[in-house]
Amino acid sequence: MADDACRPNACRINVWLWRARLVKSRAQSGALVSAGRIHLNRGGAESRPDKPSKAVKMGDELVFALGGRLTAVRVEGFGTRRGPPAEARALYRPLEESMPNGQGVAIDNQPLGLKNSAAAPAGPAPLPPRLPDDLHRH
Repeated sequence: MADDACRPNACRINVWLWRARLVKSRAQSGALVSAGRIHLNRGGAESRPDKPSKAVKMGDELVFALGGRLTAVRVEGFGTRRGPPAEARALYRPLEESMPNGQGVAIDNQPLGLKNSAAAPAGPAPLPPRLPDDLHRH
C-alpha cells in the first residue's frame, strides 16, 4: 500500500473504511464509493464522494448502507494499519441518533438495491410448472 494513503490531517476514504473494518476489502470500499453509496457530511455540507481517493478528515460524518444495514459514523482517527477490531473501533464513533445501541438499522428488511414496488409480489414466487412425466407426454 502506498505511504501517501493517509496524511496527518486526512486519509483516503477507501483506505479509512478498510482500516476501520467497516468493509472487508479495499476493493469493496472503492466500489462502494464509486457507486455513490456514501454520504459525506463535513461541517454541515453534505456530498457524495465519487472517487476512492477522496479524503476524509477528522470530524467527518459518513452514512452508507451495506448488507441491508444503514451505518452512520464520525471519523475519530486514521490509524496506520488495518489492525484488530478493538483498534479499528477507535477510528470512528457511531452516531447514536441514527443507530440505536450503536447497531446498524435494517432498511425495509430487504437487501440493498431492492425497493418496494407495486409490481413486486407480496409472497414467495410461484413454483414453475412441473415437467410432464412418462405418462403425460404427447
